[in-house]
Amino acid sequence: MKRALPWVFLIIGIALLIQGMLPKRYATGFDVKCFAMLPIQEGGRIKPLDTLARNTLILLSGRQSIKLPDGARLDANTWMMEVALRSNIADQIPVFRIDNADILGLWGEAQSKQKYYSYLDLEPHFGVINEQAQAVDVEPQARSVFEKKLIQLHESLTLYHKLVHSFHPLTRSGDELEMEYAVWLESIHTGLDAIRLQQEGKPFDEEALNRFMLLADRYLELAKLSEVGITPPPPSIGKSEDDWNNIGQSLLDTILVNHLDPITLGYAKLLTSYNTGDVDAFNETLTLMHERTAEEINPGKLKFEYFFNNFQPFYRSLELYLMVALLAFFSWLGWARPLQRSAFWLLILALLVHTFGLIARMYIQGRPPVTNLYSSAIFVGWAAVLLSVFLERIYKNGVGSAVAGMIGFSTLIIAHQLSTSGDTLEMMRAVLDSNFWLSTHVVTVTLGYSAMFLSGMLAFIYIVRGVFTRTLTKEDARALTRMAYGTLCFATLFSFVGTMLGGIWADQSWGCFWGWDPKENGALIIVLWCALVLHARLGGMIRQRGFMVACIFGNIITSWSWFGTNMLGVGLHSYGFIDRAFWALVLFMGSQVLLMMLGLLPNYCWRSKLH
Repeated sequence: MKRALPWVFLIIGIALLIQGMLPKRYATGFDVKCFAMLPIQEGGRIKPLDTLARNTLILLSGRQSIKLPDGARLDANTWMMEVALRSNIADQIPVFRIDNADILGLWGEAQSKQKYYSYLDLEPHFGVINEQAQAVDVEPQARSVFEKKLIQLHESLTLYHKLVHSFHPLTRSGDELEMEYAVWLESIHTGLDAIRLQQEGKPFDEEALNRFMLLADRYLELAKLSEVGITPPPPSIGKSEDDWNNIGQSLLDTILVNHLDPITLGYAKLLTSYNTGDVDAFNETLTLMHERTAEEINPGKLKFEYFFNNFQPFYRSLELYLMVALLAFFSWLGWARPLQRSAFWLLILALLVHTFGLIARMYIQGRPPVTNLYSSAIFVGWAAVLLSVFLERIYKNGVGSAVAGMIGFSTLIIAHQLSTSGDTLEMMRAVLDSNFWLSTHVVTVTLGYSAMFLSGMLAFIYIVRGVFTRTLTKEDARALTRMAYGTLCFATLFSFVGTMLGGIWADQSWGCFWGWDPKENGALIIVLWCALVLHARLGGMIRQRGFMVACIFGNIITSWSWFGTNMLGVGLHSYGFIDRAFWALVLFMGSQVLLMMLGLLPNYCWRSKLH
């Protein structure tokens, strides 16, 4: 039984992965998957409609699926079909999360168990929401909770309004829409003729002119409103291939090319067939639309991104890391060898999935692994887990698996929280748009973060086992100290080299090697603390336990340099301002102070006797 245990847990882990790979089944005959893989351009990047649906729903409701009043769940892609093709139904779906009593009080509604509201629920209150949002004139950092929630609701309503108008001019039946497009094509010829005759001072058809101007003005407003590109630009008008047209611009370009874009017309046909329940026509139209866009883009990359979104490798890794940590902890209570082996092989599986997710993001984005705060959390966890695997292979005591499970789980939880801010594969800011420096400075500094947290986590194991259990023997304590010491040396090297590389990049970009920016100061503090701790250890100023307490304090310094400097909202490096994480950071730092206090307790307070 004990020998088979690692295989049992490995099979369970693989089963979880296979379950995540299985395609979602839809009861309806409409090809939701094919619809979700339609290419669009948003945020400067071409992506499948599936990505837009997930990111938008997260921004509106904080989730990738919606719980309907009848208890059923609606996934992001089905919701997007309603928004794009049947907005009168989408307006009734509760997607706007409101959990602030003061906001509900704006229109005299008492707070209840209801947290989600539909567009129609909020429509009578648009005036007061807009008025109150316009009255907020303070910087984001200085806003109250009410003001932040109010601005968030106002932005969500605006985002939804833009999305509804991203696929057709108005919410109407497909037959009426296709008729309008036919009228528009006809009015272009007669309208332009009327304009020419008017300019020449000759008699002209005033009705034709008015009809043309009415439609042109409406499409111009749509071009200003929508931020989603749905059609590649016609080659004949000389636009960049990377600058896709939104619905309004596509209709206006009809004036130049003298025909309606097949993708724009395709969305109109989808509207008709979806509302009439014509499944065959709907699926056939989708096939033709994909054939059209395949001439302009690589459909394989879109299919891969769709698979990546549905598989959710980081969520799968998170589940596996939690299992690894639990198995490693239980191994210290009994069945040590089989449980440690189970934890290690499950850790390898989790690391492989984590690595796949990291490489997949690099392939989709065409960038190095670290480009924003979200990706830094992914990479910090991955690097720390990789280092932990080497430690476990060397010492084979379950500690490497335990810290890998905890760090992998913790960093992916952080990444999950950061993903609620929108597209995690966003385009780079211009000042950061350098694959070379992203591959050197940013990756090197982030490796330093990983090693710092790993040494702190080893110290956590040391203190918790020593204070609360009798399992920390003198031999285990020495092994943990050696592991933490070697890891801190690694952190010192990479933090120093990464900081120097950052100075060179700053000198090239801003003409100044060092500007005492908060992020620069944070990186410098990490290097100085590492040097101080290593010097104190080598000089005999601190012993085993003092060294471990110092490693715990390294967690505080690193978390401040990683997240805290962004919360200040000042400096050239504040690319990821996330004030909502303030209390989480304070709680983490408080927990580390508590650990340090435990580590400094007298010997007689420790259950494990090391002296």
